[in-house]
Amino acid sequence: MQEEATTLRAVEVLTPRTLEEALRLKAERAEAVPIQGGTDVMVELNFDRSRPAVLLNLNEVAELRGWSRTNGTLWLAAGLTYAEAMQQPLAEALPALAEAARTVGGPQIRNRGTIGGNLGTSSPAGDALPPLLVSGAEVKLASLRGERVVPLHEFLVGVKRNALATDELILGVSVDVRAGRETFMKVGPRNAMVIAVVSLALRVDGELRAAYGSAGPVPGLVRAPLDEVASFPQRVAEAASPIDDVRGTAAYRRHALRVLATRALERCLA
Repeated sequence: MQEEATTLRAVEVLTPRTLEEALRLKAERAEAVPIQGGTDVMVELNFDRSRPAVLLNLNEVAELRGWSRTNGTLWLAAGLTYAEAMQQPLAEALPALAEAARTVGGPQIRNRGTIGGNLGTSSPAGDALPPLLVSGAEVKLASLRGERVVPLHEFLVGVKRNALATDELILGVSVDVRAGRETFMKVGPRNAMVIAVVSLALRVDGELRAAYGSAGPVPGLVRAPLDEVASFPQRVAEAASPIDDVRGTAAYRRHALRVLATRALERCLA
């Protein structure tokens, strides 16, 4: 029997050393797919679901790493890893993000996967997205044309779609840190190393804010006054637009959101 030969197209890899160089390369090669942790991009490559002609390796761009705090504002660079988000003092400032980060894959994935990757992929199941939504995160984008800031809820526009222009890169997100309590919960076959059937981040400060994942084309944000605690879980469930798929039914997801919202409120209001 004659074997069928499969020819895989070579992938060109560009490795800028500075942000300026990275933006120039992205402007020149709009088709270049940014890669840093690679926990999403490499899966697509390995399963031959996607084979971009050009990868833009951002691992050497120091401007895209780490985090900082200026007065009451936190800056999380796009290259911030889940493992870094779990460490103090950042975990104390953004506990829901730290809790979400602990559920992402195993140690190897948490050491490589980045906040910017979650933003760029814009999956409805992205674990970092609900915690960032309830914190009022704003996404900073850059190109050779300049920088712009987009609220996260406007940046996410559809299933794995966002407001990023073809010549732009994600620099990171800024979050205003305010007094309050927050938490993150997730339903899946296991506590970690699994795509969420549904997830929920909740923050209680001057109001109630909940953001859900895996229950609509984009992670959604629900807000309500503090005196509407009793009806809030139902409001969250009704705001979602889940589907039936191999991981769960729409009805189950709505039920799970009500349960998660109730438990999260109990935790934050205790």
